[in-house]
Amino acid sequence: MPVETLELGVNGMSCGHCAARVEKFIRQQVQSVEDVKVDLEGRKVTVRCDTSKAGVKEIAAAVEAAGYSPVLP
Repeated sequence: MPVETLELGVNGMSCGHCAARVEKFIRQQVQSVEDVKVDLEGRKVTVRCDTSKAGVKEIAAAVEAAGYSPVLP
């Protein structure tokens, strides 16, 4: 199980509710997530997950589903 930390930018977040929504969607939609940290000021999200089951593409899709724009590395 290759657990890695992945990071990508998120445009459009402006408040704590936005950050909580992004975290919720990632936890619900991305398989094998161990941890999610949303940095509102830095406009980014850091996710620890099993990269054999999910990657940046899946995280970006969850961010989009939450209504925000992912910024791919």
